[in-house]
Amino acid sequence: MATVPVYRWRLAPDGLATRRQLRALKLRPGGQDVAAQMERPRRRRGPLVAYLYRIDLARPVRPMTPARWRALERANAARRTCPECKRDAGYVIPASLGMCVTCHDCPEFQNAA
Repeated sequence: MATVPVYRWRLAPDGLATRRQLRALKLRPGGQDVAAQMERPRRRRGPLVAYLYRIDLARPVRPMTPARWRALERANAARRTCPECKRDAGYVIPASLGMCVTCHDCPEFQNAA
């Protein structure tokens, strides 16, 4: 891969955008390679890097089909369903707990562990 130009934070030329900026314009990179990168220096760690893509080569975002909406709804429901009590917790189950807070705080569970 050829080297790409590096710009300081907020000093990139017009016509380039990050993935997030492209998404705000309802665009996507569309398979193009990274055109440049921005670096923001940090004191104790390496620089923060943002990859930039050409706006003129970006393609429109693909529309959500009904099947994609259903798949997204099922995936989000699975993230909210507790594997212990099988109920919808109403929030995304924390990966650190692996179950809803109610099941985690239940004395029966703590005795079994």
